[in-house]
Amino acid sequence: MRAVTWQGRQDMQVVDVPDARIEEPTDVVVKITSTGLCGSDLHLYDPLTPFMTAGDVVGHEPMGVVEEVGPEVSALKVGDRVVVPFNVSCGTCWMCARGLHSQCETTQNRDQGTGASLFGYSKLYGQVPGGQAEALRVPFGNTLPIKVADGPPDDRFLYLSDVLPTAWQAVEYADTPEGGTLLVIGAGPIGDMASRIAKHRGLRVIVVDSVPERLARITERGGETVDLREVDSDDVPERVRDLTDGRGADAVIDAVGMEAHGSPVAEAAQKALGLLPKKVAGALMQKTGSDRLDALYTAFESVRRGGTVSISGVYGGAASPMPMLQLFDKQLQLRMGQANVHRWSDDILDLLNRDEDVLGVETFATHHLPLEDAPAAYKTFRDKGDGMVKTVFRP
Repeated sequence: MRAVTWQGRQDMQVVDVPDARIEEPTDVVVKITSTGLCGSDLHLYDPLTPFMTAGDVVGHEPMGVVEEVGPEVSALKVGDRVVVPFNVSCGTCWMCARGLHSQCETTQNRDQGTGASLFGYSKLYGQVPGGQAEALRVPFGNTLPIKVADGPPDDRFLYLSDVLPTAWQAVEYADTPEGGTLLVIGAGPIGDMASRIAKHRGLRVIVVDSVPERLARITERGGETVDLREVDSDDVPERVRDLTDGRGADAVIDAVGMEAHGSPVAEAAQKALGLLPKKVAGALMQKTGSDRLDALYTAFESVRRGGTVSISGVYGGAASPMPMLQLFDKQLQLRMGQANVHRWSDDILDLLNRDEDVLGVETFATHHLPLEDAPAAYKTFRDKGDGMVKTVFRP
């Protein structure tokens, strides 16, 4: 079968790989009909390369049709339409029972000191083959795949794999008071979807970004924007205070993460790591690595005293400096982590199954491309070119 594979730094290739097959009695094999390109895939494209192996199959936003079921699978049958969450979670352990599927104790990577395995996401998270492929082996067939209705187009349900639960959890964790103001830093797929969810809940939403196409999508759905082409990033907190009676936003979502612009020293350090042997670079990143923290510092400055900062952007540095005096003095709450997909999936499905496309998911993607175009799409997405905000591959 054909699949998108990592072959080296900034080198994605579509190649033939062994067919997905049943390996455990509770496995299913899913024929992929749609699979997304995620912002966190770009971390594999460059910063997290020390943890990748040539030939790794990437991607963690798939959906499709069940093609084969293991002998102990009773919840699904061949022909069922399913979305596959990006967390590889068993659904039955102590953590999963408490809605912490991203910390699943069955698939935790204790040798790496990380949480649950993720599809297509390096040896840090299990080195499980990913979903940018023609087919995918999915473990825990009775509890992991999410069965969805036949009929609506794939785009109605596809984002249940990652974008929707990640954005939903970001809004939940922000805990913005009723009628309050939520600031979203970054209008990529997660920031955009988080703003839609927040608007649906009746919140005032302000979004910070610099890409015209992304900002236009926010304003089209009633959000306010701060354009970083017009306002220096250092001036964003003051602009937000001007818009909020001098206090700042009630809550802030950092939907950018480790590759924020405006952090030249950390950016140089990340690039320098890429020049070192992989074992050395990986060890340094896990013990002393730093992130580009401009977006996070902006969040701390922009939130009001007593407010909440919700972090959905991925960070990977083990020794990033934190402004503890500011956090303590402002009495801030921080909440963060990989999204627990199954924790939120029923609530999200309630919206997706309505006749009306409440969150605009069917028109959310800016690009639909064949799988063979993936290498070029990675570069375009990284460069924020061609108005690309969200890409869906059709294997």
